[in-house]
Amino acid sequence: MRILLRCLAGAALAVALAPGPGHAGPKESAIFDLTLRGLPAGSLSVSGTITGARYAASGVLQSGGFLALVKRMRYDARAKGMVRDGVFTPTRYEEDADTGKRQSQSVMRYENGVPQVKVHKPPKPPRPDDIDPATQGGTVDPLTALYAALRDVPAAEACKLKLFLFDGRRRSRVMLTDPRPVEGGLACTGEYRRLEGFSEKELAEKVRFPFTLHYAPLGNGHLRVVEISMDTLYGKGRLKRR
Repeated sequence: MRILLRCLAGAALAVALAPGPGHAGPKESAIFDLTLRGLPAGSLSVSGTITGARYAASGVLQSGGFLALVKRMRYDARAKGMVRDGVFTPTRYEEDADTGKRQSQSVMRYENGVPQVKVHKPPKPPRPDDIDPATQGGTVDPLTALYAALRDVPAAEACKLKLFLFDGRRRSRVMLTDPRPVEGGLACTGEYRRLEGFSEKELAEKVRFPFTLHYAPLGNGHLRVVEISMDTLYGKGRLKRR
């Protein structure tokens, strides 16, 4: 499920413009239903707010439907940081996970845009493919990426993205390109790619995760993400906004 969370984070990314300093925006929220191979499998919710040059966000990914019958899983995440000229720079990221068999917690703090892993419970033994967080300056955490993505965006900002993520152990990249009109709105071609920190087994099973992101017009020159279709390790997946 952690792998699915990273894929969903990658699949949901899009550039969003933030209010300028001194302005407080309303709380924004989005809930998506997740299906795998056409069957209900869970939900993803993301909410947050921007006040001046600061943002705070929270998100929950949890199993449901047929997946919950096999295994109940839940991931809760919180992030905060600074936003200037539409660029989000996290200062803290927290994640609590319950896989049904094990509970875990991780915390990252950022100094000048460089992540530092402060908490990882239970501790994970080092691996040969581990990467040094000190080398990951300029990356964003998965929740910050989702919050920036799922906000309504000006039409001119859609489908323009090249962003690097770091989750405390792994580095990945997301790209959005090829904006094209479709019935009911606009679609983007996207790709989530595993880069560093993944085991040989993970890289052997899949490196590239293509996806398509769909926007619907709001009537004020802005667009809203309404659906994301993707390849996952569990088959074809889809996130549809309620």
